[in-house]
Amino acid sequence: MSASTPTHPQDLRPDRKKTKLGYNVLGLVIAVVMAFPVYWLIISALRPNHEIRSYDQTLWPSSITFDNFARAVKQPNFATAIQSSLIISITAVVGGMIIATLAALAVGRFRFTGRRALLMVLILVQMLPPTAMLIPIYAQLNAMGGLNEYWGVIVVYLVSTLPFATVMIRGFVVNIPVELEESAMVDGCTRMGAFRRIIFPLLAPGLAASSIFALVNAWNEYLFAYILMNDDSKYTLNVWLMTFTTERGTDYGALMAASTMIALPVVVFFMFIQKKMATGLTSGAVKG
Repeated sequence: MSASTPTHPQDLRPDRKKTKLGYNVLGLVIAVVMAFPVYWLIISALRPNHEIRSYDQTLWPSSITFDNFARAVKQPNFATAIQSSLIISITAVVGGMIIATLAALAVGRFRFTGRRALLMVLILVQMLPPTAMLIPIYAQLNAMGGLNEYWGVIVVYLVSTLPFATVMIRGFVVNIPVELEESAMVDGCTRMGAFRRIIFPLLAPGLAASSIFALVNAWNEYLFAYILMNDDSKYTLNVWLMTFTTERGTDYGALMAASTMIALPVVVFFMFIQKKMATGLTSGAVKG
């Protein structure tokens, strides 16, 4: 009598194997299409200038050169552009996370009149296109003396990330049992002490996801920085890229090299916190 062979849980019927293979091929094609512009950016940064202007483009350059990176670094106002981007981005992210955390705690823990309406307004504001608010924001900052000032751009970036960050972090706040906070308060903690010792550490994935969203927004934003800043020494990196276009034409090699360098900080930051960000994006949406 022969023993029956157990069925492996991963074994699939032939039709399901074909379906799975089709999805995998489709996913691979989409990934290649999405990654191709990034590949072309990096290859163009390493390609000699005469090849970039040639009509006969190839997927791989005939020779690798770092001259484009050297010209990009020597471009005027490179250091001040880095300084401006760091000041604006870091301040906007840190300030936005502090305010969003306190706002999320308020709408997640306390019951007050208009709480649901406030959440709806936050979501609706996030859906508005930034260009629709450009003229009102410009007029308001002009009246307040915020044009061509770091704080003017910082306020715009900070406010633009608050709705998403507040809703995201609120999802974590409501998932933390109130009993944990109450137990800490019974043991002698104040409300702020319970928040600092109990709730805040549990919000780490939500803060990581929200902070990378805010950093990408602030670091890569171009329109508001271009409109609100008119001093070359205060340009952010994305606005500084305009200086590669002159009356003689555009230095595409140096422009591609500068764009590659500008993208690196966000990519490195994302790689460090990608696990917490994935957890934050999924866990924060469990409970409304």
